[in-house]
Amino acid sequence: MLKDLGPLTIGGLRYFIGFLVLLPFMLRKGRLDALPRRMWLRLLLIGLSAYTIGNGAMFWSLKYLPATTVSFMMSMITLLVLFGSILWLKEIPTRLQTVGILVTLGGTALFFLVGLKPGEPLGMAILSIGLISFTLFGVLGREAARGQKVDTLSLTAIPLALGGGLLLLVALPLEGLPHASPGTWGLVLWLAAVNTALGYILYNHALQVLTAFEMNVMLNLSPLWTALMAWFLLSERLLLWQWIGMVIVVVGVALVQRRQGIKSM
Repeated sequence: MLKDLGPLTIGGLRYFIGFLVLLPFMLRKGRLDALPRRMWLRLLLIGLSAYTIGNGAMFWSLKYLPATTVSFMMSMITLLVLFGSILWLKEIPTRLQTVGILVTLGGTALFFLVGLKPGEPLGMAILSIGLISFTLFGVLGREAARGQKVDTLSLTAIPLALGGGLLLLVALPLEGLPHASPGTWGLVLWLAAVNTALGYILYNHALQVLTAFEMNVMLNLSPLWTALMAWFLLSERLLLWQWIGMVIVVVGVALVQRRQGIKSM
């Protein structure tokens, strides 16, 4: 796909087309007229933090950092979201959940041990901006979903439109007009409809029940599923400590989900 389209263009198309998939449902239910101006500003901030700045910084950092290093650093968002949840949302994990978070991060570090290399300081600085932006996205999204200040459909579609649209506008002068094969367009449409529109609808709906750090810990399973699919479908080799790291991550995630009443400050 990257042979046909630039990374920023792929991100912009994925998110904005994801919004277009959800737009008919928005219009049918009249969601666009029901939101106050203050909520529009909040949704703009959510869209900018994740889809424009967060993903833009992540893609840009890949020019300077190995992909393994970027993936590992992205998993560290769990800690940032945890601190943000405590300070902003007043959601404090139980002792068992704290142990689970540490276990998850330890398993993640073991999984990414192979191929983990230091990168250029500029790349780390760019990626740090992305990490902070994704943290803001997780905390603000949880705040809106928890208080049911906006419905799930609007919480998903409007940030995709604003953030994805702006990312696409940034990508066009940098990467040019998109020209791709039918197969590449098919992949973009799949990412937009399934991984984005459907995926974020489920994500935002789950945030009504799960805390920001509980949800973010679960996202640490994503690279593990990718590795398993590559092992099964592409016969890519997984080393022994990677298997051990995967098991540790699963155990850690399970511990985090065993809540017994989240403490509040």
